Amino acid sequence: MTFSSDVYAARLDRAHHLTVEAGIDALIVGPGPDLAYLTGVEGDTIERLTALVIGHDARPRVIVPRMELAKVRDTAVGALDLEIDDWVDGEDPYDLIARAVSAAVTRVAVSDALPALHMVPIQNRLDVRLELATPVLREGRMVKDAAEIAELRRAGAAIDAVHRRVPGWLRAGRTEREVAADIAAAIVEEGHRTVEFVIVGSGPNGADPHHEVSDRIIVDGDIVVVDIGGAVPAGYNSDSTRTYAVGTPDAEAARRIDVLVRAQQAAVDAVRPGVTAEQVDAAARTALAAEGLADAFIHRTGHGIGLSVHEEPYIAPGNALVLREGMAFSIEPGIYFPGQWGARIEDIVIVTADGCERLNISPHGLTRV
Repeated sequence: MTFSSDVYAARLDRAHHLTVEAGIDALIVGPGPDLAYLTGVEGDTIERLTALVIGHDARPRVIVPRMELAKVRDTAVGALDLEIDDWVDGEDPYDLIARAVSAAVTRVAVSDALPALHMVPIQNRLDVRLELATPVLREGRMVKDAAEIAELRRAGAAIDAVHRRVPGWLRAGRTEREVAADIAAAIVEEGHRTVEFVIVGSGPNGADPHHEVSDRIIVDGDIVVVDIGGAVPAGYNSDSTRTYAVGTPDAEAARRIDVLVRAQQAAVDAVRPGVTAEQVDAAARTALAAEGLADAFIHRTGHGIGLSVHEEPYIAPGNALVLREGMAFSIEPGIYFPGQWGARIEDIVIVTADGCERLNISPHGLTRV
């Protein structure tokens, strides 16, 4: 169990309160970040159903294959003595769902990670139209508690330590794939339990925001985007991007990257409670537009982070969500010139009472190697 049972009890109580407040009769949560957040049960959805059921009147109930029972009991499910219905192959777990949900229900919501493999049989058995529980579950996960913030700080420091080592691996004559292998090993060495992603985009590959790695050989003068992240033992994620120059960069490229650094700082400076997500996005966008770089910024400014690398809130145009203390998200404007090069600068920030705390402090400017 990652946190104390009191933490999980409070989360379950809040989920129950939000479910009732939303007018939902029952909430069904399958394996994924939401289940990990509420109970500490980790893992991906498999063909055997595991689910948490939260209704109005009864205690939360966990439905689990007997072969997974011991593992589930080692989490908050056992510590909180939740109701457990276990089942074996040959039995129908959807009958257990039906028993756990009152026959009078009209609104049942499911977590967004629950696949059609389980959602369709549940819907057929309950004879109701299922809806997404995202509006309920995101309220708990968007605002981080003190324990979560501590884990995000740990993740931020760990990925900063990796970025400090990148100049030792990034040099002309090596391939992106070779550099990425060194980075992946370092992500684990610096305190992560998993490597979630490694992007090494050199030269023209840097103009693709979601390029991963290739066998392209890095050459002198390349601008290189390095975007990396992993999960620390408690499951919370890091995500940080820095831009490097191998040898002497083109002077105009260096100037544009200086503008990008200022745009990223403008967005960080805009973060505080009461500001909307779209206002933070606009701060970065406005700074780039002032230097003629508006069209080179082709994605949102940021995304929430926690047990998932990408979760709410999304720092994007049109998102009028009001920021609150404890929200955690990336600030990562980028500029991209297809066929030439790209650049991105990314930090994770936590909204504080009067601004924000930046979790990534490795140098932000163009790092020459």
